[in-house]
Amino acid sequence: MLVAFGAGEAGVGSWAQVAPSSFYTDFPGWPWHGWVTYDGPFNEHLIRDFGGLNLALAVTLVGAAIIGSVAAARVAGAASLVFSLPHTIFHWAHIEHYPPVDQVPAVATAAVGVLVAVIALLVPGRAPS
Repeated sequence: MLVAFGAGEAGVGSWAQVAPSSFYTDFPGWPWHGWVTYDGPFNEHLIRDFGGLNLALAVTLVGAAIIGSVAAARVAGAASLVFSLPHTIFHWAHIEHYPPVDQVPAVATAAVGVLVAVIALLVPGRAPS
């Protein structure tokens, strides 16, 4: 789960870093596009910062999976929650910007991060052997 979500964050972050203008006009890609354009004019600095944040989160998530400890998974979950919960709340509060066909996917895709974070935070500890 951590690797899969980390790979998604890496994809989003890489796109925003490498092609910020394309990310602004085309995210999230087919069949939807232009979700970022609803939030105002293009700002390369902001898009690149968002990309860097997503890449950092990807490193945290994948790193936690590689380390393989419950503590690392919880740290990754906490980092993901710090980003994903306000991000999801923002989308929920500003859903009117999106066409009706985009409203559910916009909120649902943002909420995946909250779900992953909560699962990672709830990973049970191992009993001492």
